[in-house]
Amino acid sequence: MFTGIIEDIGTISNLKTELDNLHITVKSTITHELKIDQSIAHNGVCLTVVSINNNEYTVTAIKETLNKTNLNTLNIGDQVNLERAMKLGDRLDGHIVQGHVDQTAVCTHVEETNGSWVFTFNYDTSLNNITIEKGSITVNGTSLTVVNSKKDSFSVAIIPYTYNHTNFNTFKKGTVVNLEFDVLGKYVSRLLELGNAN
Repeated sequence: MFTGIIEDIGTISNLKTELDNLHITVKSTITHELKIDQSIAHNGVCLTVVSINNNEYTVTAIKETLNKTNLNTLNIGDQVNLERAMKLGDRLDGHIVQGHVDQTAVCTHVEETNGSWVFTFNYDTSLNNITIEKGSITVNGTSLTVVNSKKDSFSVAIIPYTYNHTNFNTFKKGTVVNLEFDVLGKYVSRLLELGNAN
């Protein structure tokens, strides 16, 4: 379980394919605090630490994960948003994030608005995910509030701190991002889908 509050930006230092799996090595300032078997979110994808070497650690993404996320587009030198699993008793500063990416989206517009930024994303509605105005959304693991919610798109407003402390500052038109929709919204959408099937 995560909160969507990014702790660090990691840098991809190695990528190794083994059968259908991708071993991802990340250089991070929080590596010294990690341990093997620990869960950590990478652009919102919960992965398990399998090895640690000095200031680098490795996680493995399986085919299912690669098919549903933007991890299959990573290159050496790319930046990823990192968050360790939350501790019981800590403040929930973002919202409840499972680390289970629902689908990807494409950045369609970036607008600087006198001290902040508005990013717009388009996503495939055939997977029955929805956003609502002022609802929660996780973009590349970052907990955000939806603005301008439409059937197949939404925007988020980014303050300077978030822009400077996440990989949002690398986004441009065409950037593919991971989305995790609000868990309550997913249940409502599924119930409506099942009700319409009867």
